[in-house]
Amino acid sequence: MEKQFFDLEYFDLKLDTDHIGRHFVYASEVTSTNNFLLDERKKYSQNGTVLLAEFQSEGKGRKQRQWHSQPNANLTFSILLTDPALLSANPNIINLATSLAVAVSIENLYQLRTELKWPNDVLIDSKKVAGILLESVSRGKRIERLVIGIGINVNQTAFQSKFNIEPTSIRNETGQKVDRERLLAEFLNCFEEQLSYVKRSPSNILKSWKLKCRMIGERITITDDDFVKHGIFDDIDNNGFLLLKTDGKDEVMKFGDVSLR
Repeated sequence: MEKQFFDLEYFDLKLDTDHIGRHFVYASEVTSTNNFLLDERKKYSQNGTVLLAEFQSEGKGRKQRQWHSQPNANLTFSILLTDPALLSANPNIINLATSLAVAVSIENLYQLRTELKWPNDVLIDSKKVAGILLESVSRGKRIERLVIGIGINVNQTAFQSKFNIEPTSIRNETGQKVDRERLLAEFLNCFEEQLSYVKRSPSNILKSWKLKCRMIGERITITDDDFVKHGIFDDIDNNGFLLLKTDGKDEVMKFGDVSLR
């Protein structure tokens, strides 16, 4: 029988970070890992705190869409950032750095070719393997805590419900059971490295992200509720926003779901 529990000792052996994940919270069930770490009453304030939950009763993605995940099969977790240098950085760059770290960690361990989909998805063979959601608590114009929620489909083999993008898992793509502990540690190791670039060289994040985005140069449609816009995915700008070329001119897109026309 396959083990179901998360082996904290094995995870700790693989973790090679200075800050990210050094304060680690494991829960069998929470409403939402993002909501949990955003709640100041929980008294979590250490930069890099990670909360991993086996089940989220109110797991969510962008636009409050539900995120369904089979318990004990995947990685659904959030990371708390309170480092002033990161809180003053562009959240969009942190978002891109997170998706880049997910992609790099999967490629490092499983030799799968990943691609990145603006603004926050990681794909394998055009199927979604991971999603990211940034949320924050602010006072005035100052962000006081930033939480990054991440869901990675690891060992789940079947997906119920309807999806905008067909889902997959690392297990489905490799045909083998995946050590969640090793993958989470590898991701956190990569993520801490990417955060160093967020602080000192955001252009490095943008360059690396664009190399993994196969949609750049393609004709796309951007939708957001009743908003629909067609054009060519020309680039992303220095703030991480999508540049949509329409009638020969670039238009800045700050939100929306992207699909190929």
